[in-house]
Amino acid sequence: MATRLGLGLPQTRRFDLGRDVPDVARAAERTGYDSLWVFERALFPEPATQGLYGIEGLPWPESYRGVAEPLVTLTLAAAATERAELGTSVLVAPLHVPFQLARTLATLDAAAGGRVVAGFGTGWSHDEYAAASIRPFAERGAVLDELLEVCRAVWGPDPVAHEGPTTRIAPSAVGPKPARPIPVLLAAAGPRARRRLVDHADGWMPVGAGAAPWPGSGGRCASWPPSGAAPGRCARCCAPTPAGTRPRSAPRSGPRSTAAPARSPRIWRRTRRPGWRRS
Repeated sequence: MATRLGLGLPQTRRFDLGRDVPDVARAAERTGYDSLWVFERALFPEPATQGLYGIEGLPWPESYRGVAEPLVTLTLAAAATERAELGTSVLVAPLHVPFQLARTLATLDAAAGGRVVAGFGTGWSHDEYAAASIRPFAERGAVLDELLEVCRAVWGPDPVAHEGPTTRIAPSAVGPKPARPIPVLLAAAGPRARRRLVDHADGWMPVGAGAAPWPGSGGRCASWPPSGAAPGRCARCCAPTPAGTRPRSAPRSGPRSTAAPARSPRIWRRTRRPGWRRS
């Protein structure tokens, strides 16, 4: 199987965004890259109140100073390309108002002809959470859960309705709709995040991790089996199930190598919705 490559777009302050993003996007597509990626860093605290990734004493890299807004960057790339997928690796989902983010992604996908890949994570910067003023850092998992529900509702058929702890949508027509079901990828490390991945995502953004079982899982994925499934090992990274078949909810493999692994990781996708399939 041919290796599919993705490229991180130029978002940092040393680039001329209006010129360099379209130029890089066009050149990447012409060269044969399959996808273009952005990441999110909302601010650069001075002085830093916590280390990089929340690790005490680890300094923030200068490249995080003045990072361009990711969806604006993707829009510039979308206008300059025709084929390449447009992915986020990742959006810090709880920094965004769920309804507005769902509509923005749907609009971008409609304009780009069905090329958006939505990668979400919960982030780690307390300063970013304080600046966004959406919900406290301690509630980040619950906020991501609701954002996923809002996205599915907004991207689905009208009338759209949702009743949740932070978002309430009365039955309404909401458009434009995405050109096709937008695949959702999640970064996941802890047990709750892995459960969310299995139950609600189309693929995993391992962010440098490999295919080995998670530590402490005893040879099986800690989030397997999903609710209601028969016991067995995840067929992707563990032994086959007794019947020798792939569990229906196990992540399907479709590795993607990238030129910028820190923010454009390999993606393992699974098919969850009828009528949409990528290998």
